[in-house]
Amino acid sequence: MTGPDDIRAAYARMMPHVRRTPVIQVDAGDFGVTLPSPLTLKLEFLQHTGSFKPRGAFNNLLSRAVPAAGVAAASGGNHGAAVAYAAQRLGHKATIFVPDVSAPVKIARIKSYGADTRVGGARYADALDACNQFIARSGALSVHAYDAGETIAGQGTVGLEWEEDAPALDTVLVAVGGGGLIAGIAAWYGRRVKVVGVEPEGSRCLHASLEAGRPVDVTVESIAADSLGARNTGQLVYDIARENVDHVALVADDAIVAAQRLLWDRLRIAAEPGGAAALAALVSGRYAPRPDERVGVLLCGANVDLAKLAGITG
Repeated sequence: MTGPDDIRAAYARMMPHVRRTPVIQVDAGDFGVTLPSPLTLKLEFLQHTGSFKPRGAFNNLLSRAVPAAGVAAASGGNHGAAVAYAAQRLGHKATIFVPDVSAPVKIARIKSYGADTRVGGARYADALDACNQFIARSGALSVHAYDAGETIAGQGTVGLEWEEDAPALDTVLVAVGGGGLIAGIAAWYGRRVKVVGVEPEGSRCLHASLEAGRPVDVTVESIAADSLGARNTGQLVYDIARENVDHVALVADDAIVAAQRLLWDRLRIAAEPGGAAALAALVSGRYAPRPDERVGVLLCGANVDLAKLAGITG
């Protein structure tokens, strides 16, 4: 199981290639939340490609042998952009599979990094099936979005930085898609900090798996499905979450949109739905902190269609 030593090694490996993203403190009252201390935000959307995903991508490509066929990945958009970016920087071919639900802005970003981009299938699981068939034919290296130790360790470096820059937190709220990010952060913190997952009501693979006591498939239907739309967490994520994630809060799509609006109105942060989901749990009351609780929120993605954002903030 991935642990702090794996995360430290990943960070040393990838430091020349990723940004150390900032932590800021804001008045929780600006978001309608009463806390005795400022709310701490980790601005991971400032990472290369607009999300946390390059951390896992670089750790995969730097710690594994890449064949002449290059690398292949399935993605709702952000992971694909990260793998394409890392492959371009390191001189490898990349073939990326994305479903029809992926936002055009994310598909365009993947293509901008020179990847062979293949669009098809209704959901992420369909893109993953096509990707696996391609890997079997070509011999390309699979870079899984979440169900791989290298990916989880890479994403766990978010937690390493966060603790160094904000060591006094009691709780961190983390959005969950397939769960690689929360698994990495939970593997870093263990039980020293309460790690709370946040999923859309219509895309709840980690919540359902923890309830069932094993990884299970779920249906996916959410405004955040292009980034928080995995059908199953996989065993690696489940095992870490079972040990180290306190619980998963579920949020409505309307709450996610409200959080996007608040981030724009109060901080001029343009967050995609998945990137605003963790804040949505706090401002909607789906996560209610204790009166003395010191809370951190991870803002993990900003690959948003600006026309759609204008439609909800204008």
